[in-house]
Amino acid sequence: MAISLTLEQYLDDNGIDYETLSHTYTTSASKTAEASHIPGSRIAKAVVLKEEDDYFLAVLPASNHIQFDKLQALLDDNVNLATEEEVETLFYDCELGAIPAVGKAYGLSVVLDRELRGNEDVYFEGGDHSTLVKVDAERFGQLMDNALVGRFSHHD
Repeated sequence: MAISLTLEQYLDDNGIDYETLSHTYTTSASKTAEASHIPGSRIAKAVVLKEEDDYFLAVLPASNHIQFDKLQALLDDNVNLATEEEVETLFYDCELGAIPAVGKAYGLSVVLDRELRGNEDVYFEGGDHSTLVKVDAERFGQLMDNALVGRFSHHD
């Protein structure tokens, strides 16, 4: 599949330079980090969340887990995980569980864990379970320019 058409079009339309990296099929962001030999702290995983009737992405390092109490305090609201059906509808051209971290490509806002700031390069799922997209820190910053930034995850 390579990267999703929606993501590819968004990156191209916005002049974002990127590379793709193929890896063996994986079913989680942490396994992708292992298969790709990339530290989990440099892979941005996206989790689709729901706040009442609005959806958004929480973007955090692949090696971390969301701390819902901190996220809810940051947002000053209760949030829940979106259902698989909701995710499939929002990310219609992606495989389930391989959500790109670029919310703007899909019309979604983003909450970014600040731990992802300052990395030299950042990787994220391209829309399937065997392709990563690599961007430099400046381009990642462009992709996240409207994101709410805070600390809401922890490393196990």
